[in-house]
Amino acid sequence: MMSGTWFVLILLCLLMYVVLDGYDLGIGIATLFERDAGHRLETIEYVARAWDGNETWLVLLGVSLWAGFPLAFGTVLPHAYLPLIVMLFSLIVRGVAVEMVSQAPPGTRWQRAFGLASLTAALAQGFTLGTLTDNDRVYAGTDFGWFSVLTALAVPCGYLALGCAYTKWKATGELRATAARRGIAATSLATVLGAASLVAVGGTAAPLNLHSPGRAIAFTGLLLFAAVGVATALVTLRPAAESDVLPLAGIVTATVALGVAVVVARYPVILPPALTVTGSVAPDNTMVFLAVGIGLNMPLILFYNWFAHRAFGAGSKA
Repeated sequence: MMSGTWFVLILLCLLMYVVLDGYDLGIGIATLFERDAGHRLETIEYVARAWDGNETWLVLLGVSLWAGFPLAFGTVLPHAYLPLIVMLFSLIVRGVAVEMVSQAPPGTRWQRAFGLASLTAALAQGFTLGTLTDNDRVYAGTDFGWFSVLTALAVPCGYLALGCAYTKWKATGELRATAARRGIAATSLATVLGAASLVAVGGTAAPLNLHSPGRAIAFTGLLLFAAVGVATALVTLRPAAESDVLPLAGIVTATVALGVAVVVARYPVILPPALTVTGSVAPDNTMVFLAVGIGLNMPLILFYNWFAHRAFGAGSKA
């Protein structure tokens, strides 16, 4: 019971990070395509208001996984050292770049560093995600395979779609229209790569388990939710569309539904071929201690995220 509850908590941390830090990583990637220095500066200011709170979920995720499922953490970490180091270094560069651009605009070189660091962080996260599936045998630090490359391409595209949708929500004028056009392209590409990943996962060491009717129905229903989210985003991302919050809501819905669908199809396996939730969970005393600590901190993090977005959202059209 405790292991299942803790697994849900880790999944919540992961989804919160993907959605919140995903949109500001996507904004960073989008700056690489933006020629107007003023527009780049404006979008970076969107990130400067809440990036530190968004990344708090990554810290909470790492601590929860390390302490709650130490066997899984210790098994996958040696194989994912390289992308994780690249990700952490990129996130550090992003944080420095955001502050440098904010303190001494326009900071063109720091703007470029911010965009490149956002892209490398997203690519590294995609590679890390692929290591949870793309292995023929037990984890032994082998080279990354084709599935890791596929997920490494899909993750930045998904983040870019989130970032463009967020920018369309906050911006006006030409920046809004540009974000809408890029968002349509990014959402379409992310959908294609996401669908390809779902198809390709059948040829990896951890194919989806849809043998029971309940799993198959839940998986199909969640994919339908994701499809509705994508369709909503594509329709409302058009510059002429009046609603600017629906594109972001649609992409968030699709992202969350897809993530939960994959978990439904793979639970209780964490790592291939047979490392399960119950087989890698920490002792009960540790879980109780963690539940108290995380239980006290999670409401504070949620409040901080809400406060940062509300208090420093002066740039929104609302």
